[in-house]
Amino acid sequence: MKNRTGITAIMVASVFGMTCLGCLSGDGAKIIKVSAKRFEYSPQQITLKKGTPVVFQFTTEDRTHGFNVPSMNLRADIVPGKITELKLTPQQTGEFDFFCDIFCGSGHEGMNGKIIVTE
Repeated sequence: MKNRTGITAIMVASVFGMTCLGCLSGDGAKIIKVSAKRFEYSPQQITLKKGTPVVFQFTTEDRTHGFNVPSMNLRADIVPGKITELKLTPQQTGEFDFFCDIFCGSGHEGMNGKIIVTE
């Protein structure tokens, strides 16, 4: 889907198939692993470069979480036992807040982070 900021995102859910941190995907995108657990993401801050494609690989061990970046029009469900992938090529610099949008218990409201896109 394409949003108003020109960022393209494609969500693909796959089972297992772990790859190394900092590696490149088959299409040359940098892979960024993000783990979600009650009540945090790791890492909580992600720095990207404008125009450089990335693939987020989300995992969780404990329960279903959400990943939502409203200002980038990005959204995914993170399901235990699966890797959820989001492909992104940021087209705009700035700071973009993300958060869990599936209630995961008390402390859920503090489950958030930031994507920083630089030139």
